[in-house]
Parts: sequence; C-alpha cells; structure tokens
Amino acid sequence: MSGHGHGHGHGCGCAGEHEPAERGLEYGLYRRIDLEKLQCLNESRDGDGKLVFKPWEERNQRDKFVESDADEELLFNIPFTGSVKLKGIIIAGEDDDSHPAEIRLYKNIPHMSFDDTGREPEQAFRLNRDPHAELEYPTKIARFSNVQHLSIHISKNFGAESTRVYYIGLRGEYSEAHRHEVTICNYEASANPADHKVESIIPQTNFIS
Repeated sequence: MSGHGHGHGHGCGCAGEHEPAERGLEYGLYRRIDLEKLQCLNESRDGDGKLVFKPWEERNQRDKFVESDADEELLFNIPFTGSVKLKGIIIAGEDDDSHPAEIRLYKNIPHMSFDDTGREPEQAFRLNRDPHAELEYPTKIARFSNVQHLSIHISKNFGAESTRVYYIGLRGEYSEAHRHEVTICNYEASANPADHKVESIIPQTNFIS
C-alpha cells in the first residue's frame, strides 16, 4: 500500500517538473484573441473581462480579475484572429462561493447576448473550485475544430451574489487560414476597378513598344 502511494507521488512530481513550460505553450491561445473586440456582459467594471485572458505564468496573479454585476452570470464573447481548434479550458476563481460552478460553451455566434443563452450549447461543464488554475476541462474537439468566435457563459456560481474570475485559459491549435481568405477577398475587390482602368491604357503602351 505504501509502495503504491510512493509510486503515485513520484509520478505526480515528475509530471510537475515538466508540465509548466509545456502547458504554458499549449495555453497560448490568449495571444490569438482580438482583445479590442472581446465583450464581457454583466461585468461590474468596463473592460475587466479582457484582463482574465493572460499568460500561463500569470494565471495565479490576483491583481487582475472580473466580477459580475447584477447577478452571478457572466458572458464572454471572444473573437479570434483566425481559426482555432479548442482542446481544453481552465477557469480559476476565488476559493469561495463566488467561484464559477457551471459554464456553457458556444461557437461562432458573434455578439451573443443573455437572451441567446437559452439555446443548446456545444458543451457544458460543471466546475470544481480551482483557485490555482490546476483543473482542465477537455472539450469535444470535433465540435470545436473550426472556431472563429467562442462564447463562454458562466451560468451559476456556488451560491454567492456575484461571480469572480481571475483566469481563463484556452488550450488548442491556431490556424491563420481564415485571415488569408479575407485578405484574398479584399485584394480581388480592390484590384478589379484598377484592372478596368489599366486595360484602357496598356494596349496603347504595348503597341508603341
């Protein structure tokens, strides 16, 4: 029995030694969020919702957080700068009843409002208190393989009047394919008028040369 306990402890220690750097890289999707367009509904202070999407190594800092206002619900509308395959999420709050107890994830519904949260989510999780950002909730990757916009609805906490969040970590892969498509479309749209002007000039030049 004691041997098993020792082996288990050693395994955890070993994982802990290698884990932080690797997980820091995996949790880099915050860099792919279009923060200027990120919305957090029912935040008690404007702009605080953006503060909880931060680097892995800052996940336990307590100076930046968002707190709900009128009730315990929060709704994050998160646009990415490309296409994301979301693999996991971590949510850290206070070690008390203000910690989120349930989240619902929706994809590709820009400008979602609380009125929209009645629809079926892509996935929902019941959360445990996680003040140190240690618990990852794995997503159904097939449902989150082409995400340009993610909405996170914190629907309830553990009983407090308001909800407090210190860190939201998003793990996954990022592709710029979506941005390239937009760039190509813009180029074609702006190039067409120029083509028509050039056509009337170029034949004369060609004949001269």
